[in-house]
Amino acid sequence: MSNKNTTFEDALKELEEIAEKLEKGQLSLEDSIKAYERGMELKKVCSDRLTEAEAKIEFLAKGGNGEIVKSTVKKKKEESSKTNSKEEDDLF
Repeated sequence: MSNKNTTFEDALKELEEIAEKLEKGQLSLEDSIKAYERGMELKKVCSDRLTEAEAKIEFLAKGGNGEIVKSTVKKKKEESSKTNSKEEDDLF
């Protein structure tokens, strides 16, 4: 699956399937490593798609003078960054 053409929903679904297989221990060690690598690629796809969506929302939310009308996207992004850092720390 090409990363540029992969939708957020498709990437998330595949990522969930990989996580389920890994959790159930259905894969050999070699296949588990490949699945983990694919999962990391999918995580990046999801992150990129969310970043693109946030940029579009921010653009649409700008008023005529170029200032952001609502700063909700920025707040959520900051909270998400804190959560993602904690989750990444938990992985290793």
